[in-house]
Amino acid sequence: MSDGYDPDFLGIPLPLPSPEQPTTRLDYPRFSVLLDEQRRFAAVTAVVIDGARLLNLARTGEWRLDPRVSADAQAGPDVYSRNDLDRGHLVRRRDPGWGSTAEAREATEATFFYTNAAPQAAGFNQSKELWLGLEDHVLAYAETTDQRLAVFTAPVLADDDPPYRGIRVPLRFWKIAAWREGDALAAAGFVLDQSDLVDTRQGLVVPPLGAFRTFQVPIADLATEAGVDVGPLVEADTFVRRGLRPVAARELRSTDDIVL
Repeated sequence: MSDGYDPDFLGIPLPLPSPEQPTTRLDYPRFSVLLDEQRRFAAVTAVVIDGARLLNLARTGEWRLDPRVSADAQAGPDVYSRNDLDRGHLVRRRDPGWGSTAEAREATEATFFYTNAAPQAAGFNQSKELWLGLEDHVLAYAETTDQRLAVFTAPVLADDDPPYRGIRVPLRFWKIAAWREGDALAAAGFVLDQSDLVDTRQGLVVPPLGAFRTFQVPIADLATEAGVDVGPLVEADTFVRRGLRPVAARELRSTDDIVL
């Protein structure tokens, strides 16, 4: 289904993060998914973004199962029907949408495979909007370079995630954005927490006063929690290099709180 994640895209070798558990690699235009078939969600997604060539295309594409893997290995439409769960893109729809119009459309439509989705509580607040806009913020920061990013995103697949309709609903998501800073690699790690918003004890309930919370966290801590080997991204962490390592996590209220 096309090229997948390019580890040399930034001009500095950046291998695909490696989860502890067995996964199936699925390549799409400009991004890849490492699917945990037991949990039925991605353990890692990886996309390369050329910010200088991004196109603002109208939304096209329909959610569908990937025929390359069993339907039983994907969290499909039954998980999301008649409840307050959204199909949350892991690789954002617009991120691989660069290059020619045809290339960009093929790439954005490929983000609608269920292998690239995970359940997120319906609705928005400021913290979730922050999460959805992290790539845009880093791209703006990187405008003085070539506006190229590699972004890795996935749910934290914890053993105690609450059960629901044959899956376990992830309560936390992680994201690492990486870019080139001169001749060196730079990166920042983030976590989205929806623990206050998901209650599966009586079907599925989204409490009215719950909230998404977004944090910037040390990449080393993020990798440990997610059970993923992120290679050189730990040493590239701007959160640590700027002298903020004693802070285990920094809750973000606005983009002004992000350390790059």
